[in-house]
Amino acid sequence: MAIAQSSDTFVTVAVWTGAIALALTLLLSIQIILLRLSLRRRERREARVLARWRPLLNQAIVGEHPSLPALEPGERLPFLRLWVHLQGSLRGEATEALNSMARALGADRLARAMLARGPRQERLLAVLVLGHLRDREAWPQLLPLAELSDSALSLTALWALVRVDPDAAAEYLTPLFIEREDWALSHVAGILQQAAAPTAAVLGRVLPNLPGERLPRALRIAEALRVPLPGPVLAGALRGSAVPVVIAGLRSVITPETIEDVRALLAHADWQVRVQAARALGRIGAREDAERLRALLADPQWWVRYRAAQALRELPALSRADLEQLRDSLTDRFAADMLQQVLAEEEVA
Repeated sequence: MAIAQSSDTFVTVAVWTGAIALALTLLLSIQIILLRLSLRRRERREARVLARWRPLLNQAIVGEHPSLPALEPGERLPFLRLWVHLQGSLRGEATEALNSMARALGADRLARAMLARGPRQERLLAVLVLGHLRDREAWPQLLPLAELSDSALSLTALWALVRVDPDAAAEYLTPLFIEREDWALSHVAGILQQAAAPTAAVLGRVLPNLPGERLPRALRIAEALRVPLPGPVLAGALRGSAVPVVIAGLRSVITPETIEDVRALLAHADWQVRVQAARALGRIGAREDAERLRALLADPQWWVRYRAAQALRELPALSRADLEQLRDSLTDRFAADMLQQVLAEEEVA
């Protein structure tokens, strides 16, 4: 009897388990179908929006002034996404025509409202819109976003701030860029490119007071932007004792103002410093530096010899005939081979 009751219990549990699993499967299937239907409706709605607004946007791009209908609530996000896409592929008068059209439709007010209370994706879209519009009223809303841990949102906000006011943005953002090691230097340089001159001024002012651990990143920012730093500031970095700072300083050398410091570093104990010193001398050196670089062709480190040979090739005062004559005069086989390799690379290029 007990065995029969136990068997009935197991059968009942199995039946209910199967029924629940079947019900959940049906519910999941229904949910998938509803999601697909919703996606198709949204795609059809966006297609209608694009079909309505793309011709008007194209007319604005070519300089016409179309009569604009009201931007309906359901059209706002698709329209803004299309508008941002077009802004990213245009330059000059066409972008200003799109800006005028967006302001006439109230896109600036809409974007500021989205920035205040929208979900993350809408806030990202709003930041892009406000950056392209160079909307000064959005400045107080964009500033807090620049310090968020969300890298995508914060970097987009930084880009928008530079678009709105390059001078004010450089003053505010440059110290922030130096602090935030989590921001890729390539992104930082791309954002600051539009504010290179004010950024150089800020860097020249803050560099002398930066702690040693922050100096290399600040100097790398200057290098990425190709902005000249004040001579005394750069000389201080080149005469420092910390190898990372010296290397970063050498990478930032683009004018001959600190050439004596660069020449002195050709004999540095650290081979990485000698590498960067040779590269810097190739950028700013004179004919008289050929002998200094020739001596480096005998360096025990391969990279030092290679960069010295490249620097000799880059010296503006030396012709190819001069380099071939120098190669033939070398008694060190490794030095001659290295200079020959660099000359061969030039032929291939």
